Amino acid sequence: MTALKRLAGETALYGMGTILPRMLNFLLVPLHTINMFSRAEYGQITKLYAFVAVVNIIYMFGMETAFFRFATKPGADARRVFNLSQTVVIMLSTTLSVIFIFFSDTISMGLNVPAHPEFIIWLALTMWVDAIVAIPFARLRLEKKAMLFASAKIVNVLLLIVLNFYFLKFNYDPSIGIGFVFIANLLANSIFLLFFARTLISWRPAWDKSITQQMLRYAYPVMITGVAGMINEMFSRSMLDWWLPENFYSGITREEAGGIFGACYKFAVFMNLGIQAFRYAAEPFFFSNASDKNSPALFAKVNHYFIVACCMVLVGICLNLGIIKYFTGADFWAGLSIVPILLLAYLFLGIYYNMSVWFKLTDKTYFGTYITLLGVVITVVGNFLLIPVAGFMGSSLAALLCYGSMTVACYLLGQRYYPIPYTIGKDSLYILFTYLVVVAASMITISDTYIGIVINLLLTGVFCGIVFLIERKGISAPAA
Repeated sequence: MTALKRLAGETALYGMGTILPRMLNFLLVPLHTINMFSRAEYGQITKLYAFVAVVNIIYMFGMETAFFRFATKPGADARRVFNLSQTVVIMLSTTLSVIFIFFSDTISMGLNVPAHPEFIIWLALTMWVDAIVAIPFARLRLEKKAMLFASAKIVNVLLLIVLNFYFLKFNYDPSIGIGFVFIANLLANSIFLLFFARTLISWRPAWDKSITQQMLRYAYPVMITGVAGMINEMFSRSMLDWWLPENFYSGITREEAGGIFGACYKFAVFMNLGIQAFRYAAEPFFFSNASDKNSPALFAKVNHYFIVACCMVLVGICLNLGIIKYFTGADFWAGLSIVPILLLAYLFLGIYYNMSVWFKLTDKTYFGTYITLLGVVITVVGNFLLIPVAGFMGSSLAALLCYGSMTVACYLLGQRYYPIPYTIGKDSLYILFTYLVVVAASMITISDTYIGIVINLLLTGVFCGIVFLIERKGISAPAA
């Protein structure tokens, strides 16, 4: 229980550095969507950041996970492993950024912003900065310096908000338009270079023919898995332009549909933020406790409490969309129906991340690639089949099918190679009960009225109370 409390405490600290900054960052949604950018312009922002999210994984090349794995091995020199990891990331990210800058004209045409190759240059520089500081951030996590981690992230997002307000409200130039969003991002992220100045100055290029090659062999499946996973997450935001029939939604073009989908996707990101905060704490936690003979039972408990927390988040967001929706412009509310589906999809993604510990600890990271490629196939086929008939909802259902299938596959393979006694029956009942509450609440309340809002807030409290009592009293459901 002490280990679980420590993990919970570290998750809370990383939450300060992940959830709080992103919640502050969420303040940019009304700035961008209410009387600032059109739905088509916001669709361009969504598409370009989807591109960045995928490419960023290649920049990192899975070296964060490799750093954790090799720095925690018995007798490992953590400082040397840091230098080796940082060398790989700097070499790769610098090369890629130079290529993107050199071919910015061609890439901008491919991403449908031919008049603005400078957007590609700014984004390439931002990705370079993010890559340069990725391993230093990973070392903070390994050294359990969660407060420093959180401080840096919070300062970054506060600066990002200030720069967005300055550029868009006081120094706006229509010829640059959405480019100010990318400029603000680049400037805000550059503060990390100052934050890690001492670490970056102390870094020494290093290459060990044996260790580096081992790290690369370990890391590249993680990278491929990450790229495939990010494609799963971002693919739908781009494919609406291709596969959504014209006039599918009355008065909404394909480009506007992409903007609506991207804006409503932001509400589901709250679940992803919690998952990200948990991952920051859990990844070094799993590696540090791997040698403990009781680690399988510990990992099962971690997964259970993770599901419980995610269920409360899901109910809290879904039942209170009537309030939360005002953080975006009314023109974007047409896609709010996708939020519950996306939240459930993210919940399964979080479970998958938990269960993926088995192939990281057994050095079978290639299984992660196979599982995620399965997800890619389901994502592409699902979007191809469902977008033309269900629009936003079809794309959301494809995400749910993808992450649900990945979770099942990961569990079945994991039980064969690294058995962990997950409480599948109890956890499944939690998820089912949670979604039934959401569906029932949507049928019996009217979220746009004051009475409906109060009822939904009360239902959220009652649900959380019931869950608390179940966990406190140890009431168990049948486990598989």
